Amino acid sequence: MTAPVNFSDFRAKAQQRLPRFLFDYADGGSYNEQTLFQNSSALQSICLRQRVFHDVAAIDLSKHLFGEDFAMPLALAPVGLAGMYARRGEAQAIQAAETMGIPFCLSTVSVCPLDEVAAAAQRPFWFQLYMIRDRAFMRDLLQNAGRLGCSALVFTVDMPVPGTRYRDYRTGLAGAPGWAGYIKRGIQAFKRPGWAWDVGLRGRPHHLGNVAPVLKGRTGLEDFLGWMRENFDPGVTWRDLDFVRENWNGPIIIKGILDVEDAKQAVAFGADGIIVSNHGGRQLDGAMATAHALPAISAAVGKDIKILVDGGIRSGLDVLKMLALGADSVLIGRPWIYALACGGKTEVVRMLRLMEAELRVAMALTGCTRINQIDASIILRG
Repeated sequence: MTAPVNFSDFRAKAQQRLPRFLFDYADGGSYNEQTLFQNSSALQSICLRQRVFHDVAAIDLSKHLFGEDFAMPLALAPVGLAGMYARRGEAQAIQAAETMGIPFCLSTVSVCPLDEVAAAAQRPFWFQLYMIRDRAFMRDLLQNAGRLGCSALVFTVDMPVPGTRYRDYRTGLAGAPGWAGYIKRGIQAFKRPGWAWDVGLRGRPHHLGNVAPVLKGRTGLEDFLGWMRENFDPGVTWRDLDFVRENWNGPIIIKGILDVEDAKQAVAFGADGIIVSNHGGRQLDGAMATAHALPAISAAVGKDIKILVDGGIRSGLDVLKMLALGADSVLIGRPWIYALACGGKTEVVRMLRLMEAELRVAMALTGCTRINQIDASIILRG
């Protein structure tokens, strides 16, 4: 297979390399996956104004965000179990992000723990956290992230309970406890010998590194997933965020905002940023596509808070569209996890370079030379 040149290529190659339970875990959404589909189709439906005779000889992609300078307005979103997609995957991904000068956000449920990722990094990274029933454990995680120099906290609020994902039941990642699930996943891994050798054997340990200390020796995949299901806190309210603020001194970015009223609440709380997100279509199926939700949220709070967005972004052209709809920056999840599966750090860098080139072309053809010039005026209305 030739080298991937776009999202579809990376996805197809990842599907060939990964056991089905891992590919479907990343690829799938909740229920009938309507929101998953709408995230992409909403972006595809946007028409842009092509402009000519603008001086676009010098294009600047740089972005200043939460006190740091980045090479472009794009970040690697937190993805759970990323260390199962390539050997010590999170450590490779952060190095790719640093090569490209963009933020990397580590998931709470990463395979590589905070300490390992920090050891692989040369600059601060972001850390993602859920509201967990065990507040002492949360406090320890926040303190550890602060000790290791994490520069921002991405606090995910759209998962008080996990969404139902049919694909995970079909593959044995969910709903098949004990030996039944282990055997089902083992057969799928056996069919991918390259992955089984490089990641399955050489990539151990396959613990969720940040969670392992509280599991007291239980290391099975069901132990980790079961613990997370039991420890998400469905009783959380905005008042509970005071606990987070008390234990975190840096910027707080609230992830999982789709509604204008919730965006206003985030501003009232004093958040430094929000991420307009429907969890990649993995939570409430039928929820609004992020490209549809973004303009109203930007109009309501865009002057008061930094707005980031994820969901359906597959190219540099999609980055441009999200910026035009009102985002300050975007995050990508599936694109980097597929690239990671294709060849680790090297392929993530390749994917990011492709997106960077696509963004440059899209800016040139819409007459923009700086990120702050991108706004709703480049969208064709009517």
